[in-house]
Amino acid sequence: MENHHEDQNGVVDGSRSALIFLGTGCSSAVPNAMCLIQPSDPPCHVCFQSMSLPPDRNPNYSDGKQYYILIDVGKNFREQVLRWFTYHKIPQVDSIILTHEHADAILGLDDIRAVQPHSPTNDIDPTPVYLAQYAMESIAMKFPYLVRKKLIEGQEVRRVAQFEWNIIEEQVDKPFVASGLKFILCLLVMHGEDYISLGFLFGENCRVAYISDVSRLSFKHRIRISKTGAGQLDLLILDTLYQVSQIEVEQ
Repeated sequence: MENHHEDQNGVVDGSRSALIFLGTGCSSAVPNAMCLIQPSDPPCHVCFQSMSLPPDRNPNYSDGKQYYILIDVGKNFREQVLRWFTYHKIPQVDSIILTHEHADAILGLDDIRAVQPHSPTNDIDPTPVYLAQYAMESIAMKFPYLVRKKLIEGQEVRRVAQFEWNIIEEQVDKPFVASGLKFILCLLVMHGEDYISLGFLFGENCRVAYISDVSRLSFKHRIRISKTGAGQLDLLILDTLYQVSQIEVEQ
């Protein structure tokens, strides 16, 4: 999640951005339920640690107008709201970036209505969502009521999350802006050998590369996020799909 500020002139101050990690485990979530109800001997250190440690004490930034950008909305989104949004005093979600359309990235979309203003008639400003065309097509099949603009004849109005869908052009040199934050590059990365997921390079004063669920990164894209290609890389966030992945990035 990206939290950044706008000064009195409406200019985003990128130097005061913050990243909050709502989840960094596998797609089936951590802790793994089987590790808790049928613990191994010795028990799984990661799962038991995740249940015993208190939340990290990251400071909450409170000066100026803030925007909150959520990267992926997984199946544990409601739990993340109850635990982390309340802890960090996060009042809303201003934009959503989707890396792909698997369950761990989109199954919380329906619960976004919990962090949107309440309106029985859905008369609210929609939350912008940025995603690839193939993800849009998949979501339209899984959540038709979140995509459909008009009610089917005879259908009753029900409160559902409201979204504005924005297709990201799958070109590495095509930037886009979400809630004032510039996403400089859209990276096509391999999620296994039969599926492409999206990674991103964002920020201007501080450059961050965010790549999740990746099993292989092409040489071209390794160059794109390296200091040779991007000119600046301050933070690399890399979540590999398998224990051994073909990932190597210039320091």
